[in-house]
Formats: sequence, structure tokens, C-alpha cells
Amino acid sequence: METATRAMSLPAFDERPPRVLIVDDEDDILALLAYNFKREGFEVELARDGVEALEKAARWQPDVIILDIMMPNMDGIEVCRRIRRDARLRTTPILMLTARTEEEDQIQGLEIGADMYVGKPVSVPVLLSQTRALLRGARRYETPPDLLRIHDLEIDRDRYLVYREGPEGRETVRLPRKEFELLYFLAAHPGKVFTRQELLDEVWGRDVYVVDRTVDVHIRKIREKLGSHYIETVKGVGYKFRE
Repeated sequence: METATRAMSLPAFDERPPRVLIVDDEDDILALLAYNFKREGFEVELARDGVEALEKAARWQPDVIILDIMMPNMDGIEVCRRIRRDARLRTTPILMLTARTEEEDQIQGLEIGADMYVGKPVSVPVLLSQTRALLRGARRYETPPDLLRIHDLEIDRDRYLVYREGPEGRETVRLPRKEFELLYFLAAHPGKVFTRQELLDEVWGRDVYVVDRTVDVHIRKIREKLGSHYIETVKGVGYKFRE
């Protein structure tokens, strides 16, 4: 691999450097990439196998992940699959880095949720450029605003109130906290399908034990108060907010 030859501007992430988790079982590649990414202004965390990658991704919450496929303990395909099941990491950009160039391998990596697939060897300047491109694309997943306007609803996160335009004018709908948070989360991602487990992790938290049925009950109550046409059931998967 070549080393980077010039600095480039980085996207701003809440006034801190972007975080990159680099996962590879080859120490020389880790050292080379860590040096160059740090020199370009990134915060860098390293992992040498898939198990370590999952632990550090969950704890450190990187902005982008560079992930090798051929690794001990757990390969990159399985790591990517598990990351995409984690509600906290499901939108984190993943760049797959591997010496395997067969088309079927590339298709498999992309189909399970990788954003980009780069074959080894690759120059560091190219890798940096592609990483920045993923970071720019990830900005579409920034934290949604405190006031969401969608269809005939206004959802005010500051006041925990929902406003709806009806035939008799503007109506205020008050929801219990978890019903509101569930509605807000779904409305902030219109068209995206979430499993019940993802909704539990995002709204109730990963450390709180509640059963899947809890989501169904809250969705039913939201529909009773607002109508059934905002949140759609995706059979066998979960729920989504209507686009």
C-alpha cells in the first residue's frame, strides 16, 4: 500500500474528529492504516479479529468501519451481518477490505449491508478518499430535529406533543412517553423497516428486558389515537412509518 501524500478536509462530527474502526488480522496493515488515518485527523481504534471488532464497535460507536473479510474467530461477513442487526450501528458505513476479489464474495458483502468493497492491495490515498465519501454519505443519518413535520403531523420532541391537522383545525394529541418515543423514532426514518428487536433496542434500550409483544401493544395504542395509516406493518419483519 502507498502512504497518503497530502491532507484533505474532514467532515465535522459534532466538533470532534471522525472515528474509524480498522479491523484486520495483519499487524503491518493495521500499523500502516492507523498511522495514515491519524495523520489525516481521524480518531483510530484497531481490532485484530471479528469478536474484538464487535466489542469495540458497540463500545466505541465509530463513524465508519474498515473491515477485512478473512479473519480468525469470526470473518468479516459475519461481523457485518451482526453489526447491521444492532440498532445503534445499523447505519454505520462499512468499507470491506479484502484480498478476495471473486464477484460472488463482493455481492455477498454488499447484500448483507456493506457500503463499499475494496480489494487488496489498495493505496492509502484511495482508501482515505473512499472513507471520506462514506462519511459524507452518512450525514443523511444525522440526529433528526426536535420538531418533525411529516404528512399532517407535527411531532415536538421538546414538549412531547403531537399536533395533527384535522377537519376542525389543529388538534393536540398527548401520548405516554414510550408511545411518543416510538412514534418519533419511526417518523424520523420514514420508509425504513425496523424489526421489533431493533425498536426495543432503540426506544427501550438494550439493558432493559421487555418482550417483543411490547412493541405491538404500543403500536396498537398509537394507531388508536392517531389512526392506522401512519405506521405500516411489514409482515414477518416489523414496522415502518409511511413515506
